[in-house]
Amino acid sequence: MNTPISSAYPATYDVEFPDRALDRISTLFRFFAIIPIMIVLVLISRPIIGPHHPGHVLHAWGLAGGGILFGGPLVMILFRQKYPRWWFDWNLEFMRFSARIGVYAALMNDRYPSTDEQQTVKLEIRYPDARADLNRWMPLVKWLLAIPHYIVLVFLWVAAFICIVIAWFAILFTGRYPRGLFDFVVSVQRWGIRVTAYAFFLVTDQYPPFSLAA
Repeated sequence: MNTPISSAYPATYDVEFPDRALDRISTLFRFFAIIPIMIVLVLISRPIIGPHHPGHVLHAWGLAGGGILFGGPLVMILFRQKYPRWWFDWNLEFMRFSARIGVYAALMNDRYPSTDEQQTVKLEIRYPDARADLNRWMPLVKWLLAIPHYIVLVFLWVAAFICIVIAWFAILFTGRYPRGLFDFVVSVQRWGIRVTAYAFFLVTDQYPPFSLAA
């Protein structure tokens, strides 16, 4: 079961700070080390190619299966005002898995990403009562309403990438991830997860805050 979420926003995210020396060799070759787990992520989120329609993509972003399930929950909320729990659980675990890979890629942990253990990533999302909490028409426009967030996130991710590059050098020379850079990268990741929970996971009608705060 999911643990209770005390935050006002129904999606919370945090990463434990590695208050220790990180593995410098792993950091140096992170780009290569991450390839196997990235292949796993691609295999469970790739579009499905129809055997009778060569080259025809049957879904994107989980419209039919794999990745975040978007089309199915949208239709269920729209016509039945229902969000099947097992679809929610799949989406949550997929987001957790993706987050662990993102944390590893951002050099914030030197433990290889697990496919099922949460490790240092703490991502919780409140399961919605679709009939009471969700407007059935909102899923049709949430992706559009979130456009201002996409624009802000482009700049935030550029800044986060610069922080990760600086952290890469810092870890190689000192073994430590600068705390200020770490907190900023976590904040950007949190922002992106809140937007995903709103616009694509469809678990809340509460508009994501324009804030880096937890």
